[in-house]
Amino acid sequence: MSIEAVERAHVTPLLAEDRWKGRIYLGEWVDAPVTIDVTEPATGAVLGVAGSADPATVARAAASAVRAQPDWAATAFTERAAVLRRAAGLLQRHHEELARWIVRETGGVAAKADVELQASAGELLEAAALTSQPDGLTLPSAQPGRHSLARRIPVGVVGVIAPWNFPLTLALRSVAPALALGNAVVLKSDPNTPLVGGVLVARVLEEAGLPAGVLHAFTGGVDVGQALVADPNVHMISFTGSTAAGRAVGAAAGRLLKRVALELGGNNALIVLADADVEAASSAGAWGSFLHQGQICMAAGRHIVHESIAADYLDALTERAGRLLAGNPDTGKVALGPLISEKQIARVQQIVDDSVAAGAALRIGGHRDGPFFPATVVSDVGSAMPVYQEEVFGPVAPVITFRDADEAVALANLGEHGLAAAIQSADPERALEIGRRIRAGMVHINDQTVNDDPHAPFGGLGASGNGVSFGSVANWDSFSKWQWVTSRNKATPFPF
Repeated sequence: MSIEAVERAHVTPLLAEDRWKGRIYLGEWVDAPVTIDVTEPATGAVLGVAGSADPATVARAAASAVRAQPDWAATAFTERAAVLRRAAGLLQRHHEELARWIVRETGGVAAKADVELQASAGELLEAAALTSQPDGLTLPSAQPGRHSLARRIPVGVVGVIAPWNFPLTLALRSVAPALALGNAVVLKSDPNTPLVGGVLVARVLEEAGLPAGVLHAFTGGVDVGQALVADPNVHMISFTGSTAAGRAVGAAAGRLLKRVALELGGNNALIVLADADVEAASSAGAWGSFLHQGQICMAAGRHIVHESIAADYLDALTERAGRLLAGNPDTGKVALGPLISEKQIARVQQIVDDSVAAGAALRIGGHRDGPFFPATVVSDVGSAMPVYQEEVFGPVAPVITFRDADEAVALANLGEHGLAAAIQSADPERALEIGRRIRAGMVHINDQTVNDDPHAPFGGLGASGNGVSFGSVANWDSFSKWQWVTSRNKATPFPF
């Protein structure tokens, strides 16, 4: 047994149930006003009983956070960075334990759990690097003897509302940089994933030495989210979720004149030009549509393929889909796990059925098997069909054809979303030129649509978000604000 394996064997579990059962984190673990069962999507088994918040809890947490925030902001940047680096180390040290929780609670396969843990550690490390970056600039002054500068200061208390699909990464994408830049945070995880999306964030930062009161974490329903948005002690909301919910959050925050970062849904285009390598393109298409059962905002929801190679592309994509087994990722070697809930799988089935009724053809898949939905390829798709118009959020690859670049761009830009796009071509310069015409916050050439690096700007346009980006230096814009400071060498009289 290696030294690393010996060390892992003697690690105290980070998510030991006696710490979080029936509790929430308000700077310390306290009994929750409500409890909910944590269920495994693949089997329906109860994995544990988590604490859940109510609106009164939100008020208590926000009041505590606003008191703790000034001292945290005044903490040396080296210590803030050290806390975040220690948290990243804990994720790495507890990888095996946490990967199993991700598999069982989110329904993701083992490879998805590995990716999520690596990405989450990356978010923490990238945030730690923010703390030592320049936080202002010197401005010229027209008045002799006056020094003028602009500096970035914390927003204050940041409310984070995180989703269920990549609950750890998408919570830390906001929590980590907000903390790095001196803010306090109140985190609401999704009720589908209260452990990985909330309890784990609290535990890893608690163990890393984050001072009490700087972070509060709990799950809750719509009423808890609404209370978080409305609370006067919360100065900013970072929301990741559906476009419909994001519109409500944005409207409420706007009325209260609060800063809001909205990362919403996507219906992303993968354009395959006539000169593309069909095998490579179909591989990109399969990965983009079927990874984590298509439950990713960046998933390839529209395969826009030149008519001259459409038949070959469909054959290749269908063959790849047929190799992908769906089943319980905790007990079998499968490529696709369950969808997150009965509501979600019923929705995916309805979209597929309605599109087939409208004239689309099933090449493979298309029929649920309990909580599982197979990799599905749909051809003869029209741009008015539900499978093309809606964000499916399931393992469904609709294929539509085009004749020329103008038609491909029009098909890609059809609808309100504008998150990600990818273009496959033997001519990357031509692909880049087409990419410049696509309304999307992220465009990838000879790649697929699901890309996310902690150091790269991430944000959508239109119904995919309000253009506020996450990632590296973009986080300065999201989680801090400008303050202008002047200083005179000595006080001088004015005309009055």
